[in-house]
Amino acid sequence: MTQKPDQCLGEWIDREALAEAMIPLIGQLYRNNNVVTSIYGRGLINRSVIAILKAHRFARHRIADETELSVHDTFQILKTMSEMNLGAASVDLGKLVAKYKEAGNGRNLEQFVREELAEVADKRLAASGHKGTDVVLYGFGRIGRLLARILVEKTGGGDGLRLRAIVVRKGADNDLVKRASLLRRDSVHGPFDGTITIDEENNTITANGNLIQVIYSNDPASVDYTQYGIENALLVDNTGKWRDAEGLGQHLKCPGVARVVLTAPGKGELKNIVHGINHGDITADDKIISAASCTTNAIVPVLKAVNDQYGIVNGHVETVHSYTNDQNLIDNFHKGSRRGRSAALNMVITETGAATAAAKALPVLKGKLTGNAIRVPTPNVSMAILNLNLEKATGREEINEYLRQMAMHSDLQKQIDFVNSQEVVSTDFVGSRHAGVVDAEATICNDNRVVLYVWYDNEFGYSCQVVRVMEDMAGVNPPAFPR
Repeated sequence: MTQKPDQCLGEWIDREALAEAMIPLIGQLYRNNNVVTSIYGRGLINRSVIAILKAHRFARHRIADETELSVHDTFQILKTMSEMNLGAASVDLGKLVAKYKEAGNGRNLEQFVREELAEVADKRLAASGHKGTDVVLYGFGRIGRLLARILVEKTGGGDGLRLRAIVVRKGADNDLVKRASLLRRDSVHGPFDGTITIDEENNTITANGNLIQVIYSNDPASVDYTQYGIENALLVDNTGKWRDAEGLGQHLKCPGVARVVLTAPGKGELKNIVHGINHGDITADDKIISAASCTTNAIVPVLKAVNDQYGIVNGHVETVHSYTNDQNLIDNFHKGSRRGRSAALNMVITETGAATAAAKALPVLKGKLTGNAIRVPTPNVSMAILNLNLEKATGREEINEYLRQMAMHSDLQKQIDFVNSQEVVSTDFVGSRHAGVVDAEATICNDNRVVLYVWYDNEFGYSCQVVRVMEDMAGVNPPAFPR
C-alpha cells in the first residue's frame, strides 16, 4: 500500500517523540542503576534522538525478516525496566524484542521483561560496598587517550572502573594544556563527547566529572599513588616499553598499584588474553597480564568460530594495517627493516607476530598459521585477510550465514561483527567497538579453502577489548541480558 506524504511524516514524528522519551529513561537507568542499554551492540547512552532511531533502523540487518525494530516495543521495555529497581546489568533491547517474539508464550511484553530480568530486579547498587576500582593509565598516546574516553563514558554511578590518574613524562611547560587538548580533539575519532577542564596548579584534568590526576614521572617504580588517594589500582601500561613480567613488575613496587595490564603482546610466561576467547583464564593470582595486540584480537575470535565449525588445517594471515606512530612521516633512519620509509607515501611490508600470538590465546592453532603485514597510508582501520584450509568443505553462503549467526547470537557477539554490503570501505569502521568485522561480500570459498576479510578499528575496537579485560580483572562485568 502506497503511503501518503502526511502519513509518512506523521509516523516519523511519532517515532521521534518516542525516541525523545527514551533518552531520560536510558540516562536514569545508567546513572542510578548502572544498567547499560544497547540495540544489537549499538550503545544508547548519551545518544541523540536521531542516533537512537538509526540504531532501530540498523537492527533490520540483524532481524530474520529484515523489518525495522519498533520504537514502541523498545520504549515499553525501558519503561518497565525503570520501574524494577534493577541492579547492574547490560541489556540489549533489540535482542529482548526478538526473544519476546520467539518465546513470549502468550505473555505481554511487560510480563516478559519482568520475568527475563528477575535475576537483577530490586538489586539496585546491591549494597555490596563496591566503590569502584581505581585505574591508572601509564602512558597517554593513541591507546591511552581512547581508553580514557571509554572509561569516562562508562563511569555511570561510579561503582565500576574509575579513571583516577595518568602518568607521563613532562614534555613542555604547558604539558597539561597539551595533554588535555589531545584528549579533547582527535583527528580520527573526532571531538571528546563532553566537557574537559584543567587545573594547572594541582595538575588535574576533569572530564565529565572525572577528576584525573596527571603525574609526571620517568620511573615506573617510584610513584606513590596513595598520596593521591589511589588504592589497589589497576594500572594499564600503554607504553609498550616493558613487555615481560620483570619489566612490568616495576609498577607493582609502587604503593597503590595492585595489578597491571599491558596493551601489547606479552613476552615470556605472561598470559595473552583475548576477551571472548580466554578471559576465563584470568585468576585472582594474576598480577600482570597482556591484552595481546589489536590484530590478534581481531583474528582470534573469527578463527575460533571457524575452527569450531569446520576445523582449520592450516592457513596464512595477511594484515593490511594502517600506519602507526612507530613509522616515520618522511624517510629517515629507523632501526626496523623498511619502516624508515615514509608511512604517508608507501605501502611497507613488515612483520607481524599476530599469527604466532594467536596460538597463545587459542592453543589449538599452534603451528598452523603463518603471517605477514603490509602497512598502508591510512591513519586508522585495518584489515586481516584469513586464507584458510579447512577440514570440512563449505560454501560461501553457508559460512557467511554461520558467521552472521555467531555475530548475533553467540558468546563472541561482542568480538565479531558482520557486514553485508558492496559499498563499505575502511572509514566506515572507525569507532567500531567489535574486535573485528567480517565482510561477507568479500568472502571467497572453494570447497575446503576459504578466504575471509576482517575489518577492524585497530585503535578503538582494540581499546574496547582492553576495557573488557580490565572489567574482568576488576570483577565489575555486569550480567548481560537476554540470556
